[in-house]
Amino acid sequence: MNFGIVLFPDVEELDFVDPWEMLTMWSRYADGPQNCLTAAQTTAPVTCAKGLSVNPHHSFDNCPPLDYPLIPGGQGTRREVDNPAMRDFVARQAQNCQAVLSVCTGAFVLHAAGLLGGKRATTHWGSLDRLRALGDVEVVEQRWVQDGAVWTSAGVSAGIDLMLTFIAHVGGDEAAGKVQFGAEYYPDGKVYSDFRGHPQAPGYIRCEQQSL
Repeated sequence: MNFGIVLFPDVEELDFVDPWEMLTMWSRYADGPQNCLTAAQTTAPVTCAKGLSVNPHHSFDNCPPLDYPLIPGGQGTRREVDNPAMRDFVARQAQNCQAVLSVCTGAFVLHAAGLLGGKRATTHWGSLDRLRALGDVEVVEQRWVQDGAVWTSAGVSAGIDLMLTFIAHVGGDEAAGKVQFGAEYYPDGKVYSDFRGHPQAPGYIRCEQQSL
C-alpha cells in the first residue's frame, strides 16, 4: 500500500506534517501502509508557507502509483489550481487509487483535478465561501467530510482528525487507537478568547458555543 502526500511551494506546514505523523505511526505500529512518501513536481527542496524546507521523495514523473494521495493546503494552492502538472498528476493518480484526501484548501486542487464536483466537502473556515462559489460542491461546515472515496477536512490541525478517522475506516478502531495513544492526541476542548463568536467561525464551532 502506497500513501503519498503531495507537496508544493507555500504549502502549509501542519497541513501535511500532522497527517504525516499519524500516517507514519500507523505504518510503524499498527500495520498501516508499507510505503509512506512525499511527491512534488520536482525533487528540489520545497519551501513551505512558514519557511520550512522539505525534500520530496519523488517527482511527479517518477512517483509510484498511490493507493491514497493526500493534498494539503496553504496559499500555494491558489497557484497550483492553475498548474497543469499538478492537476494532471492528481487526476492521473486518482484513476486507480482507493481514496483521495485533502486538508484545508487542498480541496481546491481536488476540484481543479475534476474530483470534487458534485461532492460534499469542507475546507478552511476562511475559504468556505470560496468553495461554495465554485457552484458544484455541497459545502459542509464540519471538521472532516467523507463522500464516497473523497475525504476532505477543515484547516491545518483538522488533518489530525481526518487521518485518525481515515485510519479507523481503513485499518479499524484498534489501529486508530494505537495511533491516537502514541500521538497522545486527546484535545481538552478548551477554546481561548471568544473566537466561537467570530462571524466566520464554521458551523461545528458555533454548535459547540450553543451547547455551552
